[in-house]
Amino acid sequence: MSRDRRADDPIVLQKALGSFIRAFGLHQPETTPCGQPISVSEAHALGELAEEGELRQVELTRRLRLEKSTVSRLVRQLSTRGWVERVPAPDDGRGVVLRLTPSGRRAAENLAEARRERFSRLLESIPAHEREGVLHALDVMKEALDEER
Repeated sequence: MSRDRRADDPIVLQKALGSFIRAFGLHQPETTPCGQPISVSEAHALGELAEEGELRQVELTRRLRLEKSTVSRLVRQLSTRGWVERVPAPDDGRGVVLRLTPSGRRAAENLAEARRERFSRLLESIPAHEREGVLHALDVMKEALDEER
């Protein structure tokens, strides 16, 4: 198949994306691609809470692009680990926000450091003249996925 026709073949895209997912480790449900022993969804939740300080669960659901019930289970798991707590919302007497506990902040910091190390090594492995193209391709893929929703 010629290069031009290959680029229009959805099977080629599916195989390339599947290979990337496996190479990056996203298919391993109990370990992050950075080698940390928690699920990818837990790692993303910790990252969002570390970045924002506190979030309502509905906002965490939106950011993670997961179902409400999935995020409820996820928050329960993080609470059981002692990493997340529910506290009254400062602007709403009935509302609740999620925030990291001190051990949750430490876990988020450890994850952030592991990510920095992994992505630094990965970036160094990509030839400098290819890096902008890689970032552009990732942006294009994300935009296409957003349009599909």
